Amino acid sequence: MKRVNAGVAPVTYGQGDRPPRGDYGRARSDYTCAQDWSQYTAADHDTYRRLYTRQLQQLPGLACDEFIAAVQQLGAPEQIPRFDAISERLLKATGWQIVGVPGLIPEEAFFALLAERRFPVTDWIRRPEEFDYVVEPDIFHDLFGHVPLLFDPTFADYMQAYGAGGLKASRLDACELLARLYWYTVEFGLIATPRGLRAYGAGILSSAGELRHSVTSPAAERVGFELQRLMRSRYKIDTYQATYFVIDSFQQLFDATAPDFTPVYAAVRARIAQDGEIDAGTVLPGERRYAVPSAA
Repeated sequence: MKRVNAGVAPVTYGQGDRPPRGDYGRARSDYTCAQDWSQYTAADHDTYRRLYTRQLQQLPGLACDEFIAAVQQLGAPEQIPRFDAISERLLKATGWQIVGVPGLIPEEAFFALLAERRFPVTDWIRRPEEFDYVVEPDIFHDLFGHVPLLFDPTFADYMQAYGAGGLKASRLDACELLARLYWYTVEFGLIATPRGLRAYGAGILSSAGELRHSVTSPAAERVGFELQRLMRSRYKIDTYQATYFVIDSFQQLFDATAPDFTPVYAAVRARIAQDGEIDAGTVLPGERRYAVPSAA
C-alpha cells in the first residue's frame, strides 16, 4: 500500500520501489506483529517526545478541533505509547483498535485491516538523523497523524468504509482511483470551519512543514471536495501538495463515499479517456476555490 511519510516533503514508496524497512520475519499471516515495547531505547523515546512536542505546538489555528481534542488520547508524550493502552481507549470510543505492523504492507492486507476496524501502525521509529524527514511512515506518523481521528465516530466509520471499498476496488482493478481518495482525504485533507480552513489529513498533521503550508501558503490551490474530480487528479509525491480538497464536514465525506463505487469508477474512467487526468495545481472552470486565509 502506498502511504505517505511524515517528513518535510512527502514521498511514497510501494514495495516494488525499494526493500521496505522493518523486520517482516516477525509478521503474522495478516502482516500484523506484536509491539515489542522493550526494544525501544532511551534515544527512541526522546525522538518521539521531541517530534510530539514540536507538532503539538503547531496545531492551534491549523489543525481541526476534532484532532486537537483527540490527540490527548495518545497519552503523555514522554515515551512511545503502548499500543494496547491506546486500543483499550479506542475500542470504548469507536470500536477500533490499533495493531502493529513491521512497515509498509500490501494493499489488500491494508484494506482488510481497515474493514475490520484495525488500524496498522508501524512499530519502529525514525533515527535521530531522520528527525525532519523519514522515507517510510514510522510510528510517529502513524500514531500522531492517523490515530487521533479514529476517536471521532464519523471519521472512524469512514475509515472502515474505505477499507471495505478497497477490497472491492482490488477486484475491479480500481486501486489507483481509490488511492487518490485516500491521498487527498486521509493523508492530505482540509476541512472548512467557521474559523477558516483546518487540516485533518495525517500527512499534513505529522509534518513539520506541510501543516502551515497547507492552510496558509499562496503556492497551493484549495478546491471544494468532489469525488469524481478528485479521482481524476494526479498528486505530488516529492513536494508539498499543489492541490488540497476541502470538505465541509466528516459527514459529507462519509456520505459521498458510502455508496457503491462501481458506477463511479466507470464514470471516472470514461471521463479520463475523454478529457484526460487533471494535473496537480489545476483549478477547473466554475470550481469552488478557497482563498488563502489570513495568517493563523
